[in-house]
Amino acid sequence: MQGLHGLRGTLSRLMARPDSIVLELGAGGELLVARLRLLFAALLLVLPVANILTGGGLGETLAGLAGAILINLLSLLWLLLARDPRRYPWLPFVTTGFDVSVVTLVLGLLAWQHPPAGLNSTVVWCCYALAIMFTALRGDGRASVFAGLLAILQYGALLAVVVASADSPERLISSDYGVVHLGSQFQRLVLLAILTAVTAVIAFRTQQLVLTSGHDRLTGLPNRTWLVHQGPQLLAQARSQECSLSVALVNLDGLGRINQQEGEHAGDRALCHVVELLRGMSGRGDRLVRLGGDELVAVMPQPAGTAWERMDAARRELTSRPLVVGRGGGRMYLSFSAGIACSPADGLSMADLLRRADRRLRQSKLEGGNKVIARDD
Repeated sequence: MQGLHGLRGTLSRLMARPDSIVLELGAGGELLVARLRLLFAALLLVLPVANILTGGGLGETLAGLAGAILINLLSLLWLLLARDPRRYPWLPFVTTGFDVSVVTLVLGLLAWQHPPAGLNSTVVWCCYALAIMFTALRGDGRASVFAGLLAILQYGALLAVVVASADSPERLISSDYGVVHLGSQFQRLVLLAILTAVTAVIAFRTQQLVLTSGHDRLTGLPNRTWLVHQGPQLLAQARSQECSLSVALVNLDGLGRINQQEGEHAGDRALCHVVELLRGMSGRGDRLVRLGGDELVAVMPQPAGTAWERMDAARRELTSRPLVVGRGGGRMYLSFSAGIACSPADGLSMADLLRRADRRLRQSKLEGGNKVIARDD
């Protein structure tokens, strides 16, 4: 039962929407896939030329040339769309569907001319595998599952149509492509399923590694890496909505003393206690980040005055909620100091806001701590 529960949890995480950092990295992967697709599409233009040079028919060559040009135009369109990261939430599913459907279309055209060619063409069928494996570059397990299921459904439908339309067993026999065996065709479907599972796991592991690099292990909060990636986007969003964005730099008072007297474990518990309180008092759209050590950053889509009121309320609440430490149930009273900066008044970049907030935090410390400062004297 535990194994089944764990598998269910893994599947739910796999099918969940990726973190914003993963989406940003996946946008770069989508752009890479678009460039590779355009390169492969350009190589298709060589095939009609080779066909006419080796004695192929003019009609067949023109049809192949028209198909190659169409694929190149669509590949160029996907490349242009992939240059905008904002399209990434939906673009991988559209382009993946295109890649898989092109393979099915080619196999269908081959099967229409010669059924064994459509079902036993190993080279073209392997393009399904390429389409599925390319989804690993996007870092989104949902795209991998989508590609695999679409390939299985389309190839299975093609197999059913070709076998059903064969008026005699001899139609499924070829001196060049061999005999169409249902057993070997079923094995191909199983291979697609296995490849889909492996690619989805690779994409999932990529997501986990990215999340680990962007989150703090002790508190589970986003870390400095997350703030570096997402800070500019939060500021851009605030500017587009013509609203303020406040940044509060929070520092736990006396953490070094706690570590010396009670041990580092108590210091970790004290930090987590503060994080839990700030999380509980966070508003809609707020983001809490751990920069490192005892420094936290609260990003709030609020003007400086509102941000000060909320942080000061959290400061007062913390002083009334002591942390129970030790087996004897001793109580440890905590406090924090904070400096607040607000965009656009205090700066237009995250670096400017953090610099101004740090200056006000140091002023709070000089005045004895346990204080929130949002304006310079």
